[in-house]
Amino acid sequence: MSAWVRHVGPWLARRAENVAALMLALMFLAFLLQIVFRYALNLPIGWTHEISVILWIWLVLWGASFVITEREEIRFDIIYGAVGPGPRRIMCIITAIALIALYTISLPAIVDYVTFMKVERTGYLKIRFDWLFSIYVVFVIATIIRYIWLAWQAMRGVAPDEFDPTKAGSGV
Repeated sequence: MSAWVRHVGPWLARRAENVAALMLALMFLAFLLQIVFRYALNLPIGWTHEISVILWIWLVLWGASFVITEREEIRFDIIYGAVGPGPRRIMCIITAIALIALYTISLPAIVDYVTFMKVERTGYLKIRFDWLFSIYVVFVIATIIRYIWLAWQAMRGVAPDEFDPTKAGSGV
């Protein structure tokens, strides 16, 4: 791996975290604005709820695509933690093959559905649903790429990290 890739990769990861933090901050501000307008000014507004939902969808799928690491993904830790590196590699390969196959098979239908949704718009902000749901296409492609990489690593003999319950945390 070249020095350029080792430098750019962490920089891109930090920018993805910055985007996620910005979405969370905007969602929180919209939520606060909604509370002020509804309860302090007695003027309920709907667009704040809509923007909060849109940002939540984007935040979850953006984070799953670009922010969380393989170590932070949810797994059956009781089984996964009880086996050695060899079985962990096999579980990783089986999981990767299944997810790559399922997402790849479903990708054309996902793209068709997302592009079809250009006929619908959100209630308040009139955002086209194809723009809104385009993050799901990004998520699927990022997941396919991630699991191709994980399967490749496992086939090369690199076992996924062993889960250490004494170091479990919130990802920080």
